[in-house]
Amino acid sequence: MWETNPNLKLDENGMDLCERYFYQVGLPMLEERFGDELDHIAAGLVGEGSECFGFDDAISTDHDWGPSFCLWLTDEDYDRFGAQLAAAYDELPEEFEGRRFARHREQAAGRRGVLRISSFYTKFLGRPTVPESPLDWLRLPESYLAVATNGKVFADPVGEFSRIRNALLGFYPEDVRRKKLAAQVATMAHTGQANFCRVMARFDTVAASMARAQFIEAAMKVTYLLNHRYALYYKWMWRGLRELSVLPEMPELIRQLAEAPLDAAAWKNVGSNVSTMPPNTADASVNLMEKICALVAGELTRQGLSNATSTYLEDHAYAVQASIENPQVRGLNLLLG
Repeated sequence: MWETNPNLKLDENGMDLCERYFYQVGLPMLEERFGDELDHIAAGLVGEGSECFGFDDAISTDHDWGPSFCLWLTDEDYDRFGAQLAAAYDELPEEFEGRRFARHREQAAGRRGVLRISSFYTKFLGRPTVPESPLDWLRLPESYLAVATNGKVFADPVGEFSRIRNALLGFYPEDVRRKKLAAQVATMAHTGQANFCRVMARFDTVAASMARAQFIEAAMKVTYLLNHRYALYYKWMWRGLRELSVLPEMPELIRQLAEAPLDAAAWKNVGSNVSTMPPNTADASVNLMEKICALVAGELTRQGLSNATSTYLEDHAYAVQASIENPQVRGLNLLLG
């Protein structure tokens, strides 16, 4: 299996560095200058940045990376002593163990330092706490939920930051998970099992590239949902896929599919006869997509999400949607999710 370029590896990941920086540099400052407020301060490293997922490498160190941490306060505590705490944080050394925090981009402002708990979660959820209704959950990009729940909490004596975090880590309400599964499974059927073949029969490699890319994204999102995990931002989605336990074959099949050439010659004798799925072609992409679809169909059945028996995933998508209990969610367009 293809691995990350070993020449890009760090001696250690940024999370370990930041945790040591907190305990050796940050915590002594807090004990000395904010001893009476320690029971009101949550600390950790959660949010944006590859180190929060444990995916950082040598490339990651060029910006917004290095010794740092977050201190989270309730609104009441922030109003009471947040400004003083932020000033003290800014006085901490930027260099630690030979590593310097590379603060190069204005867009990175607010990722580290002293933060309101309400502002941290509002940035990713659009609200200061857990979504309430199924539609509220469906509106949120999965990658935002992944970012809001990654990383590590070093200490949380108040418990408010972790209360929200743990509720989000409990994953989607089941009806929401099923709705999102139905949408992504249907997308796999449309892009991979149907339209990829139709556009390749027309030798339209541009449309085929788009269909295959959408199939890959949908297949990865389905795998995350079947693992009860939020899908990551596209740059890390495949990397995170390699750490999931359900459908462990998926990362390698996805890699092979992404690297397969679009073979127009394999479609010369297919013509308009693409109604039989899969069509009689030697195209590696078709065979790989069918393998992936078969794995997904099998896992949907194993988890009791689909009672469909066909090999076409759209039938499984409708079966998953029909199993949703909430009538408002069940009545949404199949592809919404």
